[in-house]
Amino acid sequence: MKSSIADWKTVAAVAGAALAGIAMIAYAFFRPTVDPEEAERKRRLHLNQVGRIAEGQVVELAEHEALPAASRGIFGGKPQASADNRARQLVSYSYAISGVTYHTAQDITGLESQVRLERLVAGQPASIKYDPSNPADSILVADDWSGLR
Repeated sequence: MKSSIADWKTVAAVAGAALAGIAMIAYAFFRPTVDPEEAERKRRLHLNQVGRIAEGQVVELAEHEALPAASRGIFGGKPQASADNRARQLVSYSYAISGVTYHTAQDITGLESQVRLERLVAGQPASIKYDPSNPADSILVADDWSGLR
């Protein structure tokens, strides 16, 4: 009698694990795709709200050709066509927090209303907004704020 109860529990545990595995695989294949532009807009909004300001400087302005949308891997969801095929404007900048110097870049494509590209030069001082809990996460320009002078 005890062995039949133990067998029933084992079968239930294996069935539960199999259902959980099937659910995880189904989610990996059918989860909604995240628009990278929308994710970046939300990141900028968050940093603009909670960010602290540090002094930094522009290192370089670079223009990169738009890359075609890459096909995603087996668990990456459906391939997404790039809606914007124009060249990307990247601004590299550096700043220091608590003795640590950070060098990073921000894609400012679509934020041209906040930036005067003709006046942007290497070595130009700028204000950087960074996340106090993760100083490596920063922005130079947001939808309604610019650290460029």
